[in-house]
Order: sequence, then structure tokens, then C-alpha cells
Amino acid sequence: MDVVYERCCGLDIHKKVVVACLVTPEDDRAGGAPRKEVRTFGTMTDDLLALSDWLAAAGCTHVAMESTGVYWKPVFNLLEGSFALLLVNAQHVKQVPGRKTDVKDCEWLADLLRHGLLRGSFVPDRPQRELRELTRYRTALLHERSAEVNRLQKTLEGANVKLASVATDIMGKSGREMLAALVAGETDGKTLAQLAKGQLRAKLPQLERALTGRMSAHQRFLLAQQLAHVDFLDQQLERVSAEIRERLRPFEPALAALEGIPGVGRRTAEVLVAELGTDMTRFPTAGHLASWAGMCPGNNESAGKRRSGRTRKGSPWLRAALVEAARAAAHTKRSYLGAQYRRLAARRGAKRAAVAVGHTILVIAHHLLRDGTPYQDLGVTYFDERDRLAVERRLVRRLETLGYSVTLQPAA
Repeated sequence: MDVVYERCCGLDIHKKVVVACLVTPEDDRAGGAPRKEVRTFGTMTDDLLALSDWLAAAGCTHVAMESTGVYWKPVFNLLEGSFALLLVNAQHVKQVPGRKTDVKDCEWLADLLRHGLLRGSFVPDRPQRELRELTRYRTALLHERSAEVNRLQKTLEGANVKLASVATDIMGKSGREMLAALVAGETDGKTLAQLAKGQLRAKLPQLERALTGRMSAHQRFLLAQQLAHVDFLDQQLERVSAEIRERLRPFEPALAALEGIPGVGRRTAEVLVAELGTDMTRFPTAGHLASWAGMCPGNNESAGKRRSGRTRKGSPWLRAALVEAARAAAHTKRSYLGAQYRRLAARRGAKRAAVAVGHTILVIAHHLLRDGTPYQDLGVTYFDERDRLAVERRLVRRLETLGYSVTLQPAA
């Protein structure tokens, strides 16, 4: 095979050590075989700087490493800018079973890289990587807050307080005042129900019954701790969101365009910009983007027959945001995405419909970010107008089956 990179290196990265195989040309050896030098380095900063100096002294131009866990990040951070780095999927470069060692792994990576047989994963620049960490941390905080609210609800159930059976949001303004009164020692259901505000006051009789429970001292203690934890998480979320808003200030036009998509709110738009970036030239088509994100069916063909293929593994953070946006779009009544969801959910189920609508949102985002144009909805009747005659025939046939004689006449 042709040699693409004469001076290159393969890295097998672990938590405490990095095994490097440096390949350089050696013309005076028999057959012109390349020279391989294997060294082991630690993962502390000074060890990685020594690795960088060693590669630079040898004239290395390209470095390949496996993308396992998060241990590649410190290596990538220190080598970035000095070498052309390829972060490769470990599944794509598996060694022969039974012959796996750290040295063989790095040699195998170096051989593949030398002949141009590796395809690097998409690694954004440092500012976008920092933004990704912030948005993902915020998502983790949101999940933690939801878990804490669920634990609070379990405490209430154990005290025979059925507030969640009457109030939609127990952490709303009315619910928080009632919970604070419960922590303070109030036990009278009628007094607690009078703390309701707004539309919740229409349910005063139900609230009185729901708030009449048997709360003990340890449950009041737990309730106070859980409320304090929720308040702390709310403060953390506000701080992280403020930092994200500040970093996304230059991308306001892109965020505004994404927010025009039904189901996509501000937080989802921020996640899309953090995960995808705004430069769509790295994805030649919307299909390439959907494949990279794992939001399209995989290929499963054998003997000329195509079978159902599961979606590939992509970014779980991006996939979760898209599915969440798809479920929000499903509740819209006069939008193309809502019509698409209802059309698919009736035949394929709610989960498959959510993934399909998430794929559509991703395709729309690609076009909006690439072209810089605002979103234009195709309308709720798009699927009916696409094949108008077939819809007419189907509906007429159903009515005739029920015993009606149908004559269609266009409206004026």
C-alpha cells in the first residue's frame, strides 16, 4: 500500500500511561522498512509535554489516538496546534483478538495512519468544546433537579400528603408556600389550602383533603433538606445559564433562527449550537449531519434484502435535545412537524415518530445555519396536499363503507 504520512505516531491512551509508537522512514534498512520506536509516557502535564517534544524532534506530522472515555482530552489539549490530530473510534480499529497489548495497539494505529486508512472523528475547536461542557453540565443539573423533586414527592406520599394529585406543579409558587408551611409545622389542611393562588383556588375543597396528612418530624426534616437542595440547584442552573448566554452572545442570529422551529426553545437552541456549531461546511449535506448525529436508520442489508436498521450511536446529548424538541412540536396544532408526528405515531408508534421528527428538526437546523434564512413552515395540510387525490379517494371509500353516498364539490 502507498505511504501517505511518512512520519506519524499512534497513541494508546489510558488513565495513567500513554504508549506511543513513532514511525519514521529508514532508507538504509533492508527493503526500506520503516523504523518504529515505542515509548511509554505518563499522563501528567510534564509527561505529555515531553511526549510532544519527542514527536516534534522526530519531525512527526500526524498523530492518531483512540477516542475511549475522556482520557484522550488532556493529550489532545496539549498536542493541538503542533500536530495534525486524528481522534478515531476504537470500534473501527480493533486489533486481532487474542493478540492485544498496549504496544501492539499503538503500532496498529501507527500502521493504519501511515497508509491513510484512518478516519478522524469530528472534534470542534476549543471554544465550542468549552461551550459543550457548559451545556452538558446544565443538562446534568436539570436531571439532578428532577430527581430531587421526585424524592420530595416520595416524602410527601409517605406522609399521606397528596398535593401532586391536585396541583399540576408542586414546585410552583402556590406549592412552595404550602411546602414551606408544612416544614414550619402547619398541619391543618384548610389553612394550607388557603395559600393557593390563581387558578388553583378553584380546587380548594380538593386541596384541603389532599393536604390533610400525617407528617412526622423526620419527614419535615427530609422535606426541608430537599427544598434546600432544589433551591441550591436552581441557583447553580442560573449561574451556568448566565455563562452560556454570555458565550453565545455572538451567535444571537443563529439562535433566533433555531428558535423559530416549532418545539425548539431557547435552551434547546443553545444545545444545538453547542453540539453542532454554526459552520455547516464540515457536513456536506443534511444527510451527513443526520448520520453523524445517529438520527437516521442504520444500514442492514443481506442477500439483496434491506431489513430494519437501528439508528447508529451518536451524541446522546444532541439526541436527547432533538427528541425533547420533537415531543414539544407534537403538541403544536397548526405546524408541519406536529402533523408529521401524528401521521407517523398512528402507524409506527410514539417513540419512532419522535426520532423521525427529531431527524426533521436536525435537517431544518442544518439548512437554517447553512443558508442563514428564517424558518418557513410547510403547514399542517402539507401531507394531504402532496397527494390530494389519494386522500379524497380514501376518505370517500371510508364513508361509502359506512353506508353513505358521497359527492364531492369544491368550496367556493
